[in-house]
Amino acid sequence: MIGKCKAIAHGSTALDYIFMEGKLGSRLAFHNLCSRDPKAIYEEMKVVSDYNTRCRNKFLRIEIGIAPQDEKKLPVSELMRIAHLFANQMGLDNHQWVAVTHKDTDNRHIHIIANRISLYGEVYDTTFVSNRAARVAEEISREKGLTIAKEVKADKKYQKEKSNPTREQTKKEVQQICYALLDKYKGTGVTGLSMFLYELNKNGIIIERMKNKQGNVYGLKFSYAGQSFKASEIGREFGYHSLQKNFETTNKEESRKPHLTVQEPTERKERPDTGYQLVPPSRSSISRENDTPRAQNSIGTVADTIVNAADEVVEGLGDLITPSTQGNDLTEAAWQRKLRYQANRKKRGRKL
Repeated sequence: MIGKCKAIAHGSTALDYIFMEGKLGSRLAFHNLCSRDPKAIYEEMKVVSDYNTRCRNKFLRIEIGIAPQDEKKLPVSELMRIAHLFANQMGLDNHQWVAVTHKDTDNRHIHIIANRISLYGEVYDTTFVSNRAARVAEEISREKGLTIAKEVKADKKYQKEKSNPTREQTKKEVQQICYALLDKYKGTGVTGLSMFLYELNKNGIIIERMKNKQGNVYGLKFSYAGQSFKASEIGREFGYHSLQKNFETTNKEESRKPHLTVQEPTERKERPDTGYQLVPPSRSSISRENDTPRAQNSIGTVADTIVNAADEVVEGLGDLITPSTQGNDLTEAAWQRKLRYQANRKKRGRKL
């Protein structure tokens, strides 16, 4: 059995609906009412509800669904008891309400229309009223040995996938690989992100971007061993936006790195805009102060090989994540601050 409840303003329409010919089954109860006709019932309820002028939704519409397997053991007399018990546990003893059954669908169900304004002028509190109705229906179902709605498991695709032990084992393997690589390259910038994607591909994990109808990317999908998982199934760190944040470098991390000297050409030449580069040009050839030229060449060769391989992976993923370029030229920043300081002094009328 399942219960629903909602506050409504159209009490007259609701009463006409539940008494409609072709739908009406049995008249179960008329509580605190003298009339039996829907129009007369509405006028009788309106006399009470008019005492409150501030409340807008002055009626309650309640539906009680009966499971098909329980219909045979619930005669009309038992349905009357259920209607009175449900209204009592919902706190409607001092309210006007009417209950009927409908037969217009395959499953029998009960309709209750109640006056939200009590006989003493109090307004019925509808905070989480739908949850309250569901809880009352569950309690009555347990008491009378009826089917409980939330214990009936729907045959849905996602539930089949969750109950598949092969899928669960595959997901654990993907999580182990992803978290191990994330710990290895976290906070290492664009290069670390590239290596993370390269090693995922090397381990057989394919990342695909999920797009909506407008063509905008809203998430990632991980495929491995014939199974597909949303990024949220793998971990919150692997979402489309959160993944790239894990590889961002901070100023503190940069200050802890050993001092490196950057070899730059003596003559600067203008370079055409080549678009997104996996490794910034300023970091493409770096060496430690005590390294020999021969060691520098061997290190550069290995680095180029790794970078080229990672670059191919990124291109294959269709620019999965586009990092933002950062200019950290401290000398230029200091010069700009000096110019702004001088300009401000001129505005104040001071001599430089």
